[in-house]
Amino acid sequence: MMKIFIIANRLPVQIERHADGLCVTPSAGGLATGLGSLETTAEKYWIGWPGIHAETEAEKTEIRDALRVHNFFPVFLDQDEIENYYEGYSNSTIWPLCHYFPSYVEYKSAYWEAYQTVNERFAEAARPLVEAGDAVWVQDYQLMLLPALLRACCPGIGIGYFHHIPFPSYELFRALPERKALLNGLLGADLIGFHTHDYMRHFISTVYRVLNLNCHLDEINLRDRIVHVDTFPMGINYDHYRSSAEQPDVIAETDRLKEMLGQQSVILSVDRLDYSKGILHRLEAFAGFLDAHPEYREEVSLAMIVVPSRDSVEKYADLKEGIDRAIGDINGRFSTMSWTPIHYFYRPFPFTELMALYRLADVCLVTPLRDGMNLVAKEYLAAKRETDPGVLILSEMAGAAVELDQAIIINPNDLMDVQAAILTALSMPQTEKRERLLTMQRRISKHNVNRWANDFLQELQSITAQNREVLQQIVGKRLMTELREHYEAAKNRLLVLDYDGTLAPFTAKPAEAMPSPELLDLLKRMKADAKNTVVINSGRDKGTLDAWFAGLGLDFAAEHGAVYKQNNTWTVVQTPLENWDEEIMAIMTHAIEKTPGASLEVKDTSLVWHYRNVDVWLAELRAQQLINALIGPAYRLGMQVVPGHKIVEIKPASVSKGVELERRLNESDFDFVLAIGDDTTDEDMFNALPADGISIKVGDLSAAAKYRIPLQSSVLPFLDFLTKRGVH
Repeated sequence: MMKIFIIANRLPVQIERHADGLCVTPSAGGLATGLGSLETTAEKYWIGWPGIHAETEAEKTEIRDALRVHNFFPVFLDQDEIENYYEGYSNSTIWPLCHYFPSYVEYKSAYWEAYQTVNERFAEAARPLVEAGDAVWVQDYQLMLLPALLRACCPGIGIGYFHHIPFPSYELFRALPERKALLNGLLGADLIGFHTHDYMRHFISTVYRVLNLNCHLDEINLRDRIVHVDTFPMGINYDHYRSSAEQPDVIAETDRLKEMLGQQSVILSVDRLDYSKGILHRLEAFAGFLDAHPEYREEVSLAMIVVPSRDSVEKYADLKEGIDRAIGDINGRFSTMSWTPIHYFYRPFPFTELMALYRLADVCLVTPLRDGMNLVAKEYLAAKRETDPGVLILSEMAGAAVELDQAIIINPNDLMDVQAAILTALSMPQTEKRERLLTMQRRISKHNVNRWANDFLQELQSITAQNREVLQQIVGKRLMTELREHYEAAKNRLLVLDYDGTLAPFTAKPAEAMPSPELLDLLKRMKADAKNTVVINSGRDKGTLDAWFAGLGLDFAAEHGAVYKQNNTWTVVQTPLENWDEEIMAIMTHAIEKTPGASLEVKDTSLVWHYRNVDVWLAELRAQQLINALIGPAYRLGMQVVPGHKIVEIKPASVSKGVELERRLNESDFDFVLAIGDDTTDEDMFNALPADGISIKVGDLSAAAKYRIPLQSSVLPFLDFLTKRGVH
């Protein structure tokens, strides 16, 4: 039976030492709830730090035994590792960077070394537990290196990763010295999930700019597989919050608070102590509201809950001091004998009291400067009733804002915007409150934490199956042997070979593009076999091909079949163009002028815009602009615009590598046909093959090719093995 392993920095348990031994209490976090409700028959396991320090091996054994009954497996960390890996690299380097506080980022080699060590520790803990066919789901930024480590040590497993915090723009992420290592770590996963499309877009942009990998929409192409990237907005246990708000103890606590506060309106905010939550901005905005609208004094109070977090760290201690001072100033300035503007609680709130505050609050004020999702907003909505609706004011910088568009969406940095939102919320008609609330409740009741977890794991399992199928299509030893046997049995073979990116590495430097001695020897031997017809089907011009392969007697198709050479004679299919259309030349020239590093190659029948040496972001932008600009004039002239590997080419629509291959196939009855290439233009060749033809894509995946060779450097060894006599 398949097993699902959740690997997180912390196990979802509380462990306490009692006189009679350890007491293990499962915690009721959103992740634990969602995974506990997975619609699967698979066994579920957790791997993570148990939250308690073990001094001796005997204590570690005791903890392991106590956790095993829950299917939990601990990863033990010492105090230095907790300080440098968790408080250090995770929360003093990655956290501020991802939340757009680059000036707070601390770069220390000890932090990075501990981060690597602990990620390796987690991989070591997983290795004896997971087996081929299992699914592993890695959680969050503390374990960004783990997916690649798992792929190296645990073959045959499906690996997912979910990033619960924002992913920053490329310009920020590039500041990390370890940026490549972190990205390569994440790319060990089959599926990478984010809360919003913005985070997903930033990640993909960073991958192709830092690692120069090919990214297509939601897919990142690696040598041997595809990494999928998608969004999965995390929800809450809606039914739990909904029903809890109706419990007698919650209702009683709500009534008590109402009696204490009287008829005044209540604005509620709930945060963990962190600079990303915008608490000081919120306090300044509330003070500004009371200044601008004195009629609301003694009519509304702000109930502010701040949950302690890392207040021994200097930045957090300073933040706590600033909050205390700001609240003191506001209360000192506006308070009366019967009214306190801000009720401040610096402590965790028991669940019953929190639910009572959710029920009571007329407005929930959620104004983080940056937040991955923010579940408080959803919890508040779930607890409210149609008969007593509340209003949600929500920062556009929170991931939840994408889903909760019926909230009053504000920019938390714009204090006037926040003040206006408070006024709107307090004066909003009941009918409008109710409509907004019900719309958002319908959404979050469907997109709950159970759906989040199930959707992610179902997609992971589907992608893992696809990747396994892709791996089976790669030309490995078994397939090479089968193709070799087919090759030896054939009497009349057609071998059609692309050049750039296939027989030789793709390069913009002419000297490096010339055929190697090894390639020339291989082609000479292949041509010497009377059963073989060897054709180089290339985008290069005929003069280059003749010069490079002089004396070998090969057949060619140049400029994608515009001219071909057979029996040492060149035949023109497409008449050379003496003068290119002025509009097209102007478009191409303009694109070069606007794109540093780009160049134009003029052939007899085609124009090629090269952008290999261009910044990847600019290249993608300019290539799409160029394609869009060329489509109209190309269509009018019967030309075709073809995007390729770091090129955009415009050529006659009547010629292609596929047309040339069809011509060859019509000339003889071949019993072995092989076509191999690496580019978009080779897709035409693959599609022209007969049903029993052998099509091989070099590099990225291709829907048109049957098989794949991930690396260009593997092509010549493959052809050598295939065509060498006496190989068994």
